[in-house]
Amino acid sequence: KMSVSGFMGYLKGKSSLMLYEQFGDLKFKYRNREFWCRGYYVDTVGKNTAKIQDYIKHQLEEDKMGEQLSIPYPGSPFTGRK
Repeated sequence: KMSVSGFMGYLKGKSSLMLYEQFGDLKFKYRNREFWCRGYYVDTVGKNTAKIQDYIKHQLEEDKMGEQLSIPYPGSPFTGRK
């Protein structure tokens, strides 16, 4: 058995490693090499659609704020490309 938080950590960690392995430049396009945002939302199927939509809307607003605060990375130090 695995807890929900343990599973989400595993899923986000492994998937970001796989993406970075396949698309090497991705790790330089995200601040601090953080591909996924912090946190996650879990609910049972068919529960409360309005609550889920509100969470997604709020998450998109947080992402926009994070993009405004991030400093663009100049590119890969190994390839010299942006």
